[in-house]
Amino acid sequence: MGKSKKIGIVICDRYRNCAGGKCFRALKNREGAFSVYQEDEVELVGYTSCGGCHGGNLEYAPEEMKKNGAEVIHFATGLVVGYPPCPYIDYFRDFIRTKFEMEVVIGTHPIPEKYYEIHKKLGSWNDSKWRELLEPSISDKTTRLAYD
Repeated sequence: MGKSKKIGIVICDRYRNCAGGKCFRALKNREGAFSVYQEDEVELVGYTSCGGCHGGNLEYAPEEMKKNGAEVIHFATGLVVGYPPCPYIDYFRDFIRTKFEMEVVIGTHPIPEKYYEIHKKLGSWNDSKWRELLEPSISDKTTRLAYD
């Protein structure tokens, strides 16, 4: 094993009752945005929702995660696959980077194929900013289908 990494996960409040199954499976299998940790031991030290639009929970939750050793905050894939994708995602990322001086990764589990296809039809991710934000979670079609 490589180095040890402590992470926190922030989910979209629309999915506040999510049990985290896809995120935890992807973390265990090092898929989606967690593929960067192939050789690392990873410890999840926090899991919470953003607090709803406009992200009220983000004013203090990353600080709590940081106190627990988190070095990286992952925004759950739900923030990019929701309808509509989170309109505040750039601001939230920049806020955490600036206020808490923590790395922020957009994505957790691979984007499920059913979401990938409908967002393509809707044109949700046509803006070039989305290509960069989605890259950690796009995966190949076989993997996306496994997360449907």
